Amino acid sequence: MAGQQAAAQVPPVAAPLTQPGLVATATLNGADTAWMMTSTALVLLMTLPGIALFYGGMVRRKSVLNVMASVVAVCALVSLLWFAVGYSIAFTPGGGVLGPFLGGTERLWFAGLDYAKDAQQVAVSHIAPNVPESVYAMFQLSFAIITAALVVGAFVERMRFSAMLLFMSLWTVMVYAPIAHWVWAPNGWLAELGALDYAGGSVVHINAGVAGLVCAYALGPRTGYGREPFAPFNLGLTMAGAGLLWVGWFGFNAGSAVAADGRAGLAMAVTHIAAAAGALSWMAAEWLARGRPSLLGLCSGLVAGLVAITPAAGFVSPRSALVFGAVAGAACYWGATGLKRLLKADDALDVFGVHGVGGIVGSLLTGVFASKTISGVGGSVLTQLIGVLAVASYSLLMTGLVLWVTSRFVCLRVSAEEESDGLDITQHAERLG
Repeated sequence: MAGQQAAAQVPPVAAPLTQPGLVATATLNGADTAWMMTSTALVLLMTLPGIALFYGGMVRRKSVLNVMASVVAVCALVSLLWFAVGYSIAFTPGGGVLGPFLGGTERLWFAGLDYAKDAQQVAVSHIAPNVPESVYAMFQLSFAIITAALVVGAFVERMRFSAMLLFMSLWTVMVYAPIAHWVWAPNGWLAELGALDYAGGSVVHINAGVAGLVCAYALGPRTGYGREPFAPFNLGLTMAGAGLLWVGWFGFNAGSAVAADGRAGLAMAVTHIAAAAGALSWMAAEWLARGRPSLLGLCSGLVAGLVAITPAAGFVSPRSALVFGAVAGAACYWGATGLKRLLKADDALDVFGVHGVGGIVGSLLTGVFASKTISGVGGSVLTQLIGVLAVASYSLLMTGLVLWVTSRFVCLRVSAEEESDGLDITQHAERLG
């Protein structure tokens, strides 16, 4: 009898959420919330100042400020677009036949991201019910920002600043947000198919890499490309940017656990191992091919390792991470050299060669090495290949469409004279001291 009374006093377990909604603040996890807020700051650090320094050091002196201004502007622009529309169409369930492809409108302008102190209620996402939805939305914003910023590296030194702003606005809403829904929303069609992408191998890196390649073709090569050397302004800045990327990537991958738990810890470990293996693998390949290693090669290699492990960080063991980094370092070295020559595109800072190739390698290797013991799901190379082809095809076609639409309103490329003078002075009336 006493046992029956005790059982009757146990509160019923709430049904799992299937869409964003209000819950009691007591159900939140403080440690998870703190870790997600920290991870958001780390991922934002990857863009500002990480990508700004990484890219700024590799271009010529006369366009350094333009690259940095582009990254800052992208950060601000994507932030407001995410607030207005991007988050809602990426991370709400949507409805009807469009549900697997596009989210709904209930979170436009962050509507419903409520916190009611007196009622002790807070909005949470059905994807991350243990942290406030405001935190989850900001975490995903940091991913949208860096993806757009990565694309900038493909068209540096020749795209008009006004055209870049319009292009990035349309691209974020029409390309990035739908792909994020496909892969990361529980009812997204690639998620339901079983495609694995822990932290953005396809959503971020394949997407940005393919978009960058399309931009490089659409804009054409820089004047003198292939005929004269384009000396980097300051590889010290590039190394500083690469270091910030390496550190920030712990938030990128370990933060994608959406919890301060063992899986986050494992994701942090495999991220570091893959980065180290990628740096040494690229270094070895370059040493064999050119007779000496370079700082730029080491920086590019560590990024290649980080890119490759991103889709797998919550699914694989540390020993597998070593394979990811080693394969990606060599593959991305080829992507930035041999493949780049075959494609004949002036992808200025090797967005496709590193992020596109690294994302493809990592996504396919996830199908090979994903451990059911670690994550509860197994990998399939065929399913991963479908995901890679779907994301790459959509990004290719839609980026081309967005560029065409942009070109109807503003000329995409600066004039030959403006390019010769440099985009710092012609686009911003500024120059390095």
